[in-house]
Amino acid sequence: MPENPFKGLWNLPNTLSLIRVFCIPLILWLLNDPSPGDLFVAALVLAVAFFTDLLDGFFARRNREVTSLGKLLDPLADKLLICASLIMLIPLGFIPPWLVFLLVGREMAVTGLRGMASAKGEIIAASFFGKSKTALQMAAILFFLVPSPFIFLSFQTVGTVLIWLALIVSWFSGVAYFYRFYRGE
Repeated sequence: MPENPFKGLWNLPNTLSLIRVFCIPLILWLLNDPSPGDLFVAALVLAVAFFTDLLDGFFARRNREVTSLGKLLDPLADKLLICASLIMLIPLGFIPPWLVFLLVGREMAVTGLRGMASAKGEIIAASFFGKSKTALQMAAILFFLVPSPFIFLSFQTVGTVLIWLALIVSWFSGVAYFYRFYRGE
């Protein structure tokens, strides 16, 4: 009997990555002409989805369940979830379109670079700055969606500061990926 080609693909880490992908339509629906309640529920769904990003890596390493599918699915799920959320924040007035264009454009450029590296048999692993960029984007999105509980602290202002930091770190890490790739490191 031939070996099952899907054996080992459907493990807990990959399932957690898929949960993030399946959250995207719900997020899009909640952020399309949202009420304050919809924004709060979207923030909760995103918080759960972002938490699964921490969990999938933890379980993949702890249980030695790192798979080729997981190496593709985990960053793809992050990019899809973050880019979809950022785009949906434009009509809500939280983020200017040009800033989202720069963030999404960087993601596409680095994904293309990783594809070129993969074709050469190389892997471009996420750097500390790449992971920091993702964390900053996730935090910014959550701050934009949650109503400010305090009069003296605007969560939208915190979100704006975080998204600007994410933009800076994003482009710094993107340039570093390209530099290392073309230097052959």
